[in-house]
Amino acid sequence: MNNTNQDLAQGNYIEEDEIDLRELFNTILKYKYKIAALSFVVVLATLYHVLSIPNSYKSEVILAPQSGGKSSGGGLAGLASLAGVSLGGSEAKDPFTIMEATLKDYEFHKYIIKKYNLIEKLENPQNLVFALGFDGFYTKAEKSDEAVDQEARIYATIKKLSTVLSISGDKKSGLITLSAEHIDRFLAKELVDIYLKELIEKIKFNDMKEIDQQIKYYNKELINTHDVSLKEQLSTSLSALMQKRVFSLANDYYFVSKIIDSRVAYIKEKTKPKRALILVVSLVTSLILGIFMAFFLEFIKSNKNDEKE
Repeated sequence: MNNTNQDLAQGNYIEEDEIDLRELFNTILKYKYKIAALSFVVVLATLYHVLSIPNSYKSEVILAPQSGGKSSGGGLAGLASLAGVSLGGSEAKDPFTIMEATLKDYEFHKYIIKKYNLIEKLENPQNLVFALGFDGFYTKAEKSDEAVDQEARIYATIKKLSTVLSISGDKKSGLITLSAEHIDRFLAKELVDIYLKELIEKIKFNDMKEIDQQIKYYNKELINTHDVSLKEQLSTSLSALMQKRVFSLANDYYFVSKIIDSRVAYIKEKTKPKRALILVVSLVTSLILGIFMAFFLEFIKSNKNDEKE
C-alpha cells in the first residue's frame, strides 16, 4: 500500500515538472517577438559600437641580456673580483628588473613626453584602420584646451602610456619583450623605438656615472697610498673600470642585444577589438535578458490576476 502511494506521488511530481517545463517554454514562445526585438536592438547597438572602434596594433622588440662581464669588456668583472672590488654597473643587476623599474619612473616618462611631443601624437592619432574601411561612426577625442594645466596633460598622457606600453621577461630563456599597442600602428613602432633608446641611455648614464665616481675615487687613493701591494690592486681595479667604460660605451644597446627588431604591424594583424566575439556575447546576453524579462512580465501578470480573483 505504501509503495503504491509513493509511486503515485512520484508520478504527480513528474507530471508537475512536465507542466512547469511546458509553461516555461510557452512563456518564452508567448514573448518571442519581444525577446527577438530586444536582442535585435542590443546587437544593433553593439554593432554600431564595435564599428566605431578602430583596430589596435602591436609592435614589439625582443632583447637578450648580455652575459655579465662579457657584455662590457671580456671578463672585466673577473679582473675586478681579483682585487675584491665590485665594478657596479649592469653586470650585477637583472636587465629586466632595471628596465621595468625605469619604465615606472614618472620623471622618466615626463622627460620623454616633452622631448618627443607625445601629448600631441597620442591625442591626435593618425593612420587609423576600421572594419569594412568605414570610419563614419568614429568619434574623435576632443582636443585638450591649451589653457589646461600642462602638468595635468602630462599626467593624463603617462596614465595612457601605462596602458599602451608593456615589458615582460621569460624566466627560462631570459628574453625581454618591450611592446606597445595602439590604434596607430606606426606610432606603436615609434613608441617602442623611442622607449628602448631612452631606457638604454638612462641606464647607461646611471651606470657610467657610478663608474666615473669609482674611477675618481681609485685615482685619488692610488695617488695617496704608498703600499706597493695596494697600489697593484687599485691599478688592476682601475684598469678594469676604465676598460669596462670604453667597451660599454661602444655597445649600442649596452647590456642587451636585439634578437627581433620592432616593425610596423601588417594591416590585418590587429590585436583588438575582437568584433565577432563581442557580437556573439552581446547576442547571448541579450537573449538571456530577454528570457528573464519574459518570465518577470509573466510573473507580474499572474500576480495581478490572482489579486483580481
